Amino acid sequence: MVAIELLFGLGLLLGGGDALVKGSVSAATRLKLSPLLIGLVFVGFGTSTPELAASLDAALVGAPAIAVGNIVGSNIANILLIIGLSAVTLPVITPKTAFRRDGFFLILASLLLVAAVLAGNIARWTGLFFLVLLIGYLIFSVLTERAQNVAKSESPQDGPRAMSLTMAFALTLGGIAAVVIGAEMLVGSAIVLAKRFEVSEALIGLTLVAIGTSLPELATCVIAALRRHGDIALGNIVGSNIFNSLGIAGATAIVVPIEVPTEIARLDIWIMLVTVLLLVAFARSDWQISRQEGAFFLFAYAAYLVLHLSLRA
Repeated sequence: MVAIELLFGLGLLLGGGDALVKGSVSAATRLKLSPLLIGLVFVGFGTSTPELAASLDAALVGAPAIAVGNIVGSNIANILLIIGLSAVTLPVITPKTAFRRDGFFLILASLLLVAAVLAGNIARWTGLFFLVLLIGYLIFSVLTERAQNVAKSESPQDGPRAMSLTMAFALTLGGIAAVVIGAEMLVGSAIVLAKRFEVSEALIGLTLVAIGTSLPELATCVIAALRRHGDIALGNIVGSNIFNSLGIAGATAIVVPIEVPTEIARLDIWIMLVTVLLLVAFARSDWQISRQEGAFFLFAYAAYLVLHLSLRA
């Protein structure tokens, strides 16, 4: 029964990821927006719902270490593991104009999260500021991109469209739901199997649980890379990390102010900041993330897991 649930969850994850990529590309074409922005807003934020649920639940039951650790750990996994795998599959092309804007805001959002963590407490007013900043950024991004596209095209040259906007949005939302449900089933059944084989809880937490909330992003990015939509893959991770840093931290702090554990302030938040800066540097070098850079990300993530295991030993 557990094995069937694991396989069904994997099927939902892969099928939902494929639907999500197709729907996102069609929606981007219909709305005359870049796939990077669609990946950032719809795919990135939509696939971050497991992190939002996990952090809110952890804060409500009085487990701030899990709430903050989930945000910081997911941001690290998104870049090192998911972009790493995507780039190893196929080099991830970086859209220049959009990434200049979104890459800058990713660094800003990460620095704000670092400042909040180092302060030792994410208060309600900080959470409110984070959410207002996030909403303002989204509005600014959509308006500026629409204005640029209007200025560029004197006559519409949309080309053939096989999918209506309604169908594209339905496919996108259905894909998000499928990858989120599939990830939950996959992780739940994998944890049951791991416990049967007497795998330690520390290892389960560091791997299955930590990576599990990033499975929707993982499935979507790898499928996007295989379909040669690197901008969707990159937008997914940039959007997910911005949403984690401002949206999830902001919403969680508004519900319950978060006391930040000292161990996260000492180590993990700095690793997160370094990974963000590396992502921006790699993305801007030749305007793509190469296979070699992807392999470096994967090696760095393996080293990060080994470091955590050695500290817990």
